[in-house]
Order: sequence, then C-alpha cells, then structure tokens
Amino acid sequence: MKTTPVDDLTVKEIADAAGVTRQTFYRNFLDKYDLINWYFEKLLMESFARMGDGKTIYDGLTRKFEFIRNEQVFFAAAFRSDDRNSLKEHDYELILNFYQDLIRKKTGRIPEEEILFQLKLYCRGSIHMTVEWLLSEKKCTPKRMATLLVNAMPRKLEELFRSLDVLGTGIKICEKNIKK
Repeated sequence: MKTTPVDDLTVKEIADAAGVTRQTFYRNFLDKYDLINWYFEKLLMESFARMGDGKTIYDGLTRKFEFIRNEQVFFAAAFRSDDRNSLKEHDYELILNFYQDLIRKKTGRIPEEEILFQLKLYCRGSIHMTVEWLLSEKKCTPKRMATLLVNAMPRKLEELFRSLDVLGTGIKICEKNIKK
C-alpha cells in the first residue's frame, strides 16, 4: 500500500508479500477489502474497548485518531477506495453498531427513531471528516480531532450521551479554547 493504490493491488501481490499462497489468503478473507476491513476493525475495537471501563466517547475517538495517525500510510491508501466493500462503508457499519450497542447497554433499549437518524447522520459525517483529516497535509492533533467530532454531535444525541455519562471532555476543552 506504500507504493500501489488499493484498487490496483492484486490478491496475488498481497499473498506474495505476506509469504502465503492465494489459496491461504482466500481461506481467511473474501477479498483485499475484507483484509483491510479486518485490520481496521481490530484497531477500531481496540480504540473503543476502553469505554466499557469508564472511558468516554472522546477518549475512544482520541485513541482511534492516534491509531490512524500511527498507521497513516495504510489508512490513507485504504480510505481512498470507494469499492462497495470499502473501509469507509465498513467503518460506518462498525461505529454505528458500536454506538447503538452502547446506547442499548446503558439504557436497556434500542435507540428511538430520531436518535437513530441523528446517529446515522453523525456516523456518516464523522467518517467523511476522518478521511478529510487523514488526507490533509496539515493535520490537527488526534485530541483536537476528537474534540471537533464530539462538538459536532447533533443536539439530541449529545444530550443522550451526556445523560449516560459517556460523552467525555471534548466540549469542555473546546469551551476553554473559545474563551482564550
């Protein structure tokens, strides 16, 4: 991925670079996008796993952006693809399911229609902004990016996450910066 765009990579090239046969590759993955999605899911779940231990959405987002920054070459290449099985679509499904599960665990019920609508809108927008952040030459820090995403949350969704005590300090950080 350092030298070839994802859409131009072949499974044979990936298998050769990994020192495995194509058959071994296909025993584990449907296609190259499935491999990319598996790797991303592993990193994303690591970044959000700590929320169950009292960490917040802000903390999870900060960790996510730190992972992305540390694996910038991989993610820049992966996010450039718009294939139907692309990382953008996989990221959307992962974070939407994560937030729905978080709401269900904290409230004991599935999100109501308006919250679900805002959640879907927020997840789509956050992926777009993540890709823009990653591909830009001048990046803000992972903490600043997490703050921006927490602050961009639709009002009712923000209120719900605040009431569940999982939002985090992103908004407080921004309010301090505005006063300066």
